[in-house]
Amino acid sequence: MESLFKRLSWISATTILLILTSIFVVLFLYAKPAIAEYGLKFLVDSRWGVEVSQPTKPQVSPSTKSSATKATPTTTPKDDNIAVNDEDIAVSDEDIAVNDEDIATDENVAVNDEDIAVSDEDIASQVPSSADEAITADDDIDIDETSKHTKVIYGGLVPIVGTILTTILAMFFAVPIAMGIAIFLSEIAPQSIAKPVGIAIELLAAIPSIIYGMWGLFYFGPLVASVFGGSSVSLLVASLVLAIMIIPFMASLTRDSMNTTPNVLKESAYAMGATKFEVIKDVVFPYAKKGIIGSMILALGRALGETMAVAFVIGGVFTFPKSLTDPTVSIPVVLANSFAESNGISLNVLFYLALILFIISFAVISFAKFYFLRDKK
Repeated sequence: MESLFKRLSWISATTILLILTSIFVVLFLYAKPAIAEYGLKFLVDSRWGVEVSQPTKPQVSPSTKSSATKATPTTTPKDDNIAVNDEDIAVSDEDIAVNDEDIATDENVAVNDEDIAVSDEDIASQVPSSADEAITADDDIDIDETSKHTKVIYGGLVPIVGTILTTILAMFFAVPIAMGIAIFLSEIAPQSIAKPVGIAIELLAAIPSIIYGMWGLFYFGPLVASVFGGSSVSLLVASLVLAIMIIPFMASLTRDSMNTTPNVLKESAYAMGATKFEVIKDVVFPYAKKGIIGSMILALGRALGETMAVAFVIGGVFTFPKSLTDPTVSIPVVLANSFAESNGISLNVLFYLALILFIISFAVISFAKFYFLRDKK
C-alpha cells in the first residue's frame, strides 16, 4: 500500500510538471515570431498597434527599365531630313500639266507649295522625341524611389506596468482588511457570530469574477468617481474591485492558519499577563506566519491573472496613467479583448504577453516556495 501511495505521488508530481512544461513550450513556440521580430525591446516599448512608415530601397520596375532602354531615338527627324523642299515635291506645270482636251488645266491640278508642304512643326508633333520618353521614364523612377511601406509596432510596456500597478494597489488595500477580518473571526468574535460570518466570507470568495466586474462598472465605479473624481473606469476602480475580490480568499486562508495556533500557547500568554493584542502579535502571528504569507502569495498570484472583473473597470486604454483616476490596461485584459480578432504577428504578440505573464506568476510562486524551504532549514 505504501508503494502504491509513492507511485501515485510521483505520478501526480510528474503530471503537474509536464503540464507546466507544455504550457511554457506552447507559449514560447507561438510567441517565437514576435520574439524574433521585437526582441527584448518589446518590454520597454510603449507603442501598441502603431503603423510606422519605412522607406524601401529605390527599385525600378521591369516595365520602367524596358521603357528606359527603348527611349533611344529611332528616327529623330531633323530639319534637313524631314524638310520637304520645293524641289522634291514641287510639281511643275510640265509634269502634271494635261492639255485642255484631256482632263484639266494647270490651275486645276497644280499643287502649290502651301497645299502639300509639311512644316517642321507638324511632323515634329507627330513623331515622339527621345526627350519625352526620357521624361516619362524619369517620372516612373521617381515614383518607385519614393514608394514606402508601413510596419505595425507592438510594445508590451503599458500592459506590463498596468498589471504591476493594479496588483500592487490591490494588495495594498486588501492585506490590512483581510488581516483584520481574520483576526476578528479567529480571536475576537464569539462563535455565534464567527461561524455565519466565516461562511459568508467563503461564499464571497466563490462569486464569479464577471459579477464583480458588472457591479464595479455600473455601481462602484461611478461611486468612486464621484468621491475621487476622474472616470468611472480607471486604475483606482480596477484596483479596488480586484482588492474586494481577493479579500475573502486571503481572509479565509489567514483565519484557518491562525486557528491552528494551540490553545495552550495562548492560555500561557494570558496567564503571564499578556493582553489580547500582545497574544495576537507575539503568539498567534509568529505561529501562523507561514500560512499568512502563503495566503498573501496565492492572493497575489490570483490578482496578477484576474481578467474579467478588471476588463470591465480598467478602461482598456494603451496609455500610462498619470494619476490613479486615469484608465489604463493590463496583460490579461489585452489578451481577453484582442485574442478573438488577432492573426499573424498580432496573435504572436499576444502569446508573447501571455508568456511574460506566465513567467511573472511563476517567479512569484517560486519565490514563495524557496522562502518556505529556507524557513524550514
